[in-house]
Amino acid sequence: MSLEFLPDAIEGIYFVTILLFIVALKRMSSPATARSGIVAAGAAMLVAAVATVFTPGLSSGNFLWMAVAVLVGGSLAWIAAKRVKMTDMPQMVAIYNGLGGGAAAAVAAVELVIHADALAYLSLAVAGAIIGSVTFTGSLVAFLKLQGWMRQRPIVYAGQQVTNMVVLSLAAIFGVLLLAFPGLAGSVPALASVGFLPWVFLWALLFGFLVALPIGGADMPVVISLFNAMTGVAVAFDGLSLQNDAMIIAGTLVGAAGSLLTLLMAKAMNRSVSNVLFGAFGAVEETGTQMAGSLKPIEASDVAVMMAYAGKVIIAPGYGMAVAQAQHKVKELMDVLEQKGVTVKFAIHPVAGRMPGHMNVLLAEAGVPYDRLFDRDEINPEFASADVVLVIGANDTVNPAARRAGSPLQGMPILDVDQAKNVIVLKRGQGKGFAGVENDLFYKDNTRMLYGDAQETVTKLVQELKKL
Repeated sequence: MSLEFLPDAIEGIYFVTILLFIVALKRMSSPATARSGIVAAGAAMLVAAVATVFTPGLSSGNFLWMAVAVLVGGSLAWIAAKRVKMTDMPQMVAIYNGLGGGAAAAVAAVELVIHADALAYLSLAVAGAIIGSVTFTGSLVAFLKLQGWMRQRPIVYAGQQVTNMVVLSLAAIFGVLLLAFPGLAGSVPALASVGFLPWVFLWALLFGFLVALPIGGADMPVVISLFNAMTGVAVAFDGLSLQNDAMIIAGTLVGAAGSLLTLLMAKAMNRSVSNVLFGAFGAVEETGTQMAGSLKPIEASDVAVMMAYAGKVIIAPGYGMAVAQAQHKVKELMDVLEQKGVTVKFAIHPVAGRMPGHMNVLLAEAGVPYDRLFDRDEINPEFASADVVLVIGANDTVNPAARRAGSPLQGMPILDVDQAKNVIVLKRGQGKGFAGVENDLFYKDNTRMLYGDAQETVTKLVQELKKL
């Protein structure tokens, strides 16, 4: 039976997967439809992978390696996805994004060997190799920092930016040399001896590692988005090299979406992307600042009375809520308050947590309705009319020091929680936020400090409210 129809059929299937990717991306833009969007994207990727198996010209050896890769990779991903905690989701996103970049770099390496004499293929593959390699090691560093296996504060040293630029330049130079003398990279003996290809990867991988060192936890949401965009760009370049429409469009979609999210997150912090990458935000703690006022502790029973007789309560969650896994108790707190006729809303800062939408995901997991979640621009005008604001584990995102001239946080958009009638800050101790800046909010006359583990303390609040 003739199989001449296969190439056209595969192209048709790729077209369908492209449509599914677009629909999936659109549905992921809303929390209410994000789940179905993820399912659609997964289905599209599965269909594309199956179609690729039937590509004409593949040998039995190709089928074997593809089967092993799918089996091993799919099994590990399934196990990891089942076991990962919600608090560890940011590092999972980081490492999976890095693996995507690494896969793009590996595809580029194969293309550089196979199409050694085609300058167009080489140029695209070199770009994909460099971008994919940078994403791989950069995302690996992000994973290590988020996982706590590497210092989370920025790692800086003298001449850091100059060193980074030299390393990147070397990757680009060897890439140009590879294009100028492709014969030295077109065979295995050449690669093992004087080929330029290994040096392209070496310097690109090193640059990705170095450029992520000065990035701290507060900037991780922006950096994860940026590396995600770079993975998409690398895949798109590989798709152009392979003349694979599905890879081109899928990579372009990811690159465009990631770039837009990166710019939005940087804007939310009132900083440029270059400042995020090279500013080493949080490397030096603020010292010598004299705070007016004092820290005023309060008991859970008193807070419960305050909230029970409030007209409107706004809850501002932060990473402390994620660490304590307190989102389910927070949902219970919301339910108890609403039973007493209290209006409850949630204030979500764009960079609260360790990844874009981190707080949204945690609260959605606990069953908090989407229409109770409000972003900074929506909720800020309402703080002045709020009777009580409960800050759970947030610090820099609610720090009025952002309005203070000379503060490292100066200019960063924050949640204006200090404008509420009463502010209750729930945190473990009196430590500073990631930026190393003393929180002016804690010393305000309308602020009280409720110390303790978030889950245990919210549980006490619920119990006290039920007694009233």
